[in-house]
Amino acid sequence: MRVVIPTLFLPAMLAGGVLVSQRTTDVGTPSAEAMTVAAPVTAADTVPITQWVVPWERSRPRDPYADPTSNRIWFVGQVGNYLAWLDPATGKFGQRELPAKALPHNLIVDADGTVWYAGNGDSHIGHYDPKTDRLTRIAMPDSSARDPHTLVFGPNGTIWFTSQGANVVGRLTKATRKVELVHVPTPRARPYGIVVDSKGRPWFNEFGTNRIGTIDPSTMALREYTLPEAGARTRRLVVTSDDMVWFVDYARGKVGRLDPASGKVTEWALPGGEKSQPYGMALDDRGMIWMVESGVQPNRLVGFDPRAERVFSVTAIPNAGPNNNSVRHIHFDARTGSLWFGTDAGTIARAKVR
Repeated sequence: MRVVIPTLFLPAMLAGGVLVSQRTTDVGTPSAEAMTVAAPVTAADTVPITQWVVPWERSRPRDPYADPTSNRIWFVGQVGNYLAWLDPATGKFGQRELPAKALPHNLIVDADGTVWYAGNGDSHIGHYDPKTDRLTRIAMPDSSARDPHTLVFGPNGTIWFTSQGANVVGRLTKATRKVELVHVPTPRARPYGIVVDSKGRPWFNEFGTNRIGTIDPSTMALREYTLPEAGARTRRLVVTSDDMVWFVDYARGKVGRLDPASGKVTEWALPGGEKSQPYGMALDDRGMIWMVESGVQPNRLVGFDPRAERVFSVTAIPNAGPNNNSVRHIHFDARTGSLWFGTDAGTIARAKVR
């Protein structure tokens, strides 16, 4: 079932303009702060959103990813224990059941159309070939790395991933299936979202603390950046073309920028305020940042221009099912100019942003 969500108007306060507070701090000197006012939202636009209701109820469909070899959109059923795909043109779904306890948390689709998924419940990364229906399980070399969380492609045939509960970040070499693990020194750091910059370095959130980490792929040495606010809890992040690291602060309702060279951190308040709980985050091919305020119902998709340093778009994501529609992860498909995300309301959604 497809549910087409019409363009939604913003509340009057947003349409009329909102002052967004900006804060700049050097990581090395948390007390050095400057408060300024960023440009107001004077022409906030909404984007069209279409949702497809997943036929498997209460399975938590999440983390859709566009197949580069077809029109399929792959996603996982975290609770339903499956891989699945959607054909947006026809609304047809297909499913591939996974072994018991796999509990997939995330997937990514390779250039050849094969699928890699994080076996969050059973200490493995899985590889699935839809052409042959062959499923391969790649076990973690250390049983303590029990919960692979989020995957991202790296250069030279690698995949980087986080393991939240295990406090580990890992690298998988696809050709050899070798897995290398790096233990985060901060206790209960909870590595979460992960992206790779232009130099091949992975950057990851430490959701359990106020830090963001990175790893040198040549030496596997890990470095942590401490954010100035002790209460900061970042959940997802993106890297722009200038290798600036942008993050959402789930605990404080902010979007922030970390300059890796200087350690300087700059933050902007989101329209939903301190309790907006920004979660899913993505970067489009125009360099625009998109994030979802999950602390409001319905959730809201927010567009932020990092060059103009202002919010330019806010769109509500109506519930299409009985549950709240928390959006946990976003994937941008450059072929169609679309953001794809799953919701806890049991839908796969597309937002056309270009």
